[in-house]
Amino acid sequence: LKGGLAVMLTALEALEASPWGQGVDWQILLNPDEEIGSPGSAPFLAEAARERDIGLVFEPALADGTLAGGRKGSGNWTAVVRGRAAHAGREHHLGRNAVVALAGFVTALDGLNGQRQGVTVNPARFEGGGPTNVVPDRAGMRFNIRVQDAAQQAWVEAQLIRLTAEINARDGIQLALHGGFGRPPKPRFPTLFQFVSDCGRQLDLPVRFADTGGCCDGNNLAAHGLPNVDTLGVRGGAIHSADEYLLVDSLVERARLSALLLMRLGAGDCPEDFRL
Repeated sequence: LKGGLAVMLTALEALEASPWGQGVDWQILLNPDEEIGSPGSAPFLAEAARERDIGLVFEPALADGTLAGGRKGSGNWTAVVRGRAAHAGREHHLGRNAVVALAGFVTALDGLNGQRQGVTVNPARFEGGGPTNVVPDRAGMRFNIRVQDAAQQAWVEAQLIRLTAEINARDGIQLALHGGFGRPPKPRFPTLFQFVSDCGRQLDLPVRFADTGGCCDGNNLAAHGLPNVDTLGVRGGAIHSADEYLLVDSLVERARLSALLLMRLGAGDCPEDFRL
């Protein structure tokens, strides 16, 4: 992402130094909470989406230069289970084990994988239990779900209601879910994507798009009707790991692509409307 900032800055400097700089009214929005779903910056993204014609997002591209096309929607939840504590030896029968109930919920939740093409469920973090001589009365876990469209989102939400009800039907057990879908699916914007591809051809730079399971602030912008293209940043790979890297030659390559795109916008050499 630091590489993407360098690409963005260089492209804007090139635009402003060109004869077409006055033809583009641009705005930069930098936010620190993208990785957790942009909860704090969502209102600013919505405001920017209402005021602008297109959005450019400088997430990193894939190592071969492929850009993201459509993106999945994403939701995050926390499940909290309450049971009843009891002595594990003397009065085990009086306890209601929250850890066991949570395990049942997680197993059923993971079972949603494969039921709908494109829906993925990822249980990620667990907490609960205590001394081994006490029946645990509290447990919790966090999970993420990705979907391709609104119909899948509705199906997932219905399944979560069903699974919660099944756990709550157990004697002495109460499960509550907190969270929801924070980013809806992002569609492709064919006219805008074609425009970016045309800019690439002018530079002898092949530009390809592929749908991805990841999501970004482009999802938020699209949810408010703003056509946008993301992954305009550097090429690289192994993201979200200690081995994350960028390919240095892509700094100039990607800055040239964005600069040309901006200059063509400023010159009016572009479609009149990029919306679906």
